[in-house]
Amino acid sequence: MKRYLWILLVVVLAIAVAGCAGAEGAQGPAGPEGPAGPAGPPGPEGPAGPPGPPGEAGPAGPEGPAGAAAEAAPGFEPPAYVGAAACAECHQETYDVFNKSGHPFKLNKVVDGQPPEYPYTEVVDVPEGYTWDDIAYVIGGYNWKARFIDQDGYIITGDADATTQYNFWNEQLEMGDNWVAYHAGEENKPYNCGTCHTTGYNPEGNQDDLPGLIGTWTEGGIQCEECHGPGSAHVEYPRSFAMNIDRSGDACGDCHRRGAQETVDASGGFIKHHEQYEELFQGKHVTIDCVICHDPHQGVIQLRNEGLQTTRTQCENCHKNETRVQNNETHVELDVACIDCHMPRVTKSALGDPERFQGDIRTHLMDIDPFQVGQFNEEGDVALSSLSLDFACRGCHNEVDGTTKTDEELINAAYQYHTPEEPLLP
Repeated sequence: MKRYLWILLVVVLAIAVAGCAGAEGAQGPAGPEGPAGPAGPPGPEGPAGPPGPPGEAGPAGPEGPAGAAAEAAPGFEPPAYVGAAACAECHQETYDVFNKSGHPFKLNKVVDGQPPEYPYTEVVDVPEGYTWDDIAYVIGGYNWKARFIDQDGYIITGDADATTQYNFWNEQLEMGDNWVAYHAGEENKPYNCGTCHTTGYNPEGNQDDLPGLIGTWTEGGIQCEECHGPGSAHVEYPRSFAMNIDRSGDACGDCHRRGAQETVDASGGFIKHHEQYEELFQGKHVTIDCVICHDPHQGVIQLRNEGLQTTRTQCENCHKNETRVQNNETHVELDVACIDCHMPRVTKSALGDPERFQGDIRTHLMDIDPFQVGQFNEEGDVALSSLSLDFACRGCHNEVDGTTKTDEELINAAYQYHTPEEPLLP
């Protein structure tokens, strides 16, 4: 019986397997893919990928409004100008010396119709048609010249024939004590020189509410605080607040220059005045700060009038060999000074004599080119970097003085002037 059951089970399994195989064999090939069904709802947002490279910067946007001004700390007041008289309370000796130099007299106020007082000169007259009551300020008046400002603040120029600038007598040139034109015919010429002629200058507003005075200032002329800065904090707490002391040539060059320092401006056969910094810039002396030769509290005119040495150091302190060797016995016998040739009067402030190659201010060009005869470019508005023989030599050797020399004679005399012809010692 059991045997028949096993046989039956085997038969059933065989039929089942055959049915499966038959069913599989009956299935045909898959039909073509049907159209895509509608999109399902979006899944949840995945994590952010890594940042891509930055793109090119876009154009700058419009400038935003200025931020609010910073507020000073409670109880703090910026230093204020206190005036030279306040400095004199502690520095009387320095003040007395400085007050004889030219710096304080660049611009001088007329008070109660009385002319300003100067250490070595005197301005007595005013332009024709004016009285001292008509004058608000005198420009200069210390040594070379004086110009005048009217009660509206304009520089007096007058009509086309007017002479409104007074020139002092110059003994060297034997010229001066005369009136000359200054921008004659130009009406309402403003005074805009306060940057270098006043102390504590502010370009905004009008001094004394006069329309012709451009800007405002605390004191006329170059006083103590123009170079040392406002002194109220130092006056109040002298041990806590030191004054500014700038000994660099750049500090002097802020005013002793005219435009770009690479160019020495010229006009009418002379270098224009206050060009000293540009002149120094042309040669090796640019490495020497002005205070090496000049005490900033003493002026050359002041020292000369008092019979004192006009510079703190002299040429021979550095140029010993050139002092020893001078290939011109006449120059040695006449005791011709170094500056007579190396700092001739190429500059004009008020007076100049082109035929004698002499202005009224010594130049700070010092190098002499022994092959350069002329001093200026073809247009005459720029001075060359080296001194020419016209001024280095013809300031003395000219037709007016009857000692003229040809170009060839001057070149031969100047060439190797300081070169020893033989050893100094055997």
